[in-house]
Amino acid sequence: MAEAPPKTPTRSRPPAIGVAGWKNSGKTTLVTRLVAELTRRGFKVATVKHAHHAFQIDDAETDSARHRRAGAAQVAIVSATRWAVVCELGTDPEPTLDEIIGRLDPCDLVIVEGYKRAPIPKIEARRRGCERGQPLAPADPTVIAIAADHACDGEGRPVFALDDAAGIADFVIRQLGSIASA
Repeated sequence: MAEAPPKTPTRSRPPAIGVAGWKNSGKTTLVTRLVAELTRRGFKVATVKHAHHAFQIDDAETDSARHRRAGAAQVAIVSATRWAVVCELGTDPEPTLDEIIGRLDPCDLVIVEGYKRAPIPKIEARRRGCERGQPLAPADPTVIAIAADHACDGEGRPVFALDDAAGIADFVIRQLGSIASA
C-alpha cells in the first residue's frame, strides 16, 4: 500500500479589520494613520483596498503596461525596493476578500479599506458633509466602532475622533484576540 503524501501545512489567516464608510468619509486617511501607528508599535500590517473601477498601477507607456496590453495574464514588476504582480481577470470574477487575504504574506493584521458589506469587524469612518449621510452601523452588526469628525451616537459602540490614530490603534490591539478567533 502506498504511503499518503504529507499534508501541506495550512497557512493561518491573519486577523482582518475593515475601515468602511461612504465616499469622502475619511477612510484612506484613517487607514494610513492607523498603519503608521501600528507599524511604529512593531506590528507587521498588510492592507487591502477595494476599488469600484478599473484602476491602473502602471503608466500607459511603461513596459509592464505594454506587456499587459499585449495579452499577458500576469505581469510582475520587480525592482530593488519593491515588486508587484498585476493580474488581468479577463472574464473571471473578482476574487473574494478571503481569496485576496489568503494570498498575502504572513502579517500580524490586515486592514481592509472598503468592502462595506464584508462579514469582518469594521470601523465606520464618518465625516460631516460626505457624499452620503446614512450611517452604516445601525444596519451592520459587524461595525464594532465609529471614527467621526463630529459628535455622534455610537449606539453602544465606541466612538473615536477620526484623527485619533493612537486611540483607535489601542482599540484594534485590544480587539486582535477576538478578531483572530472569529
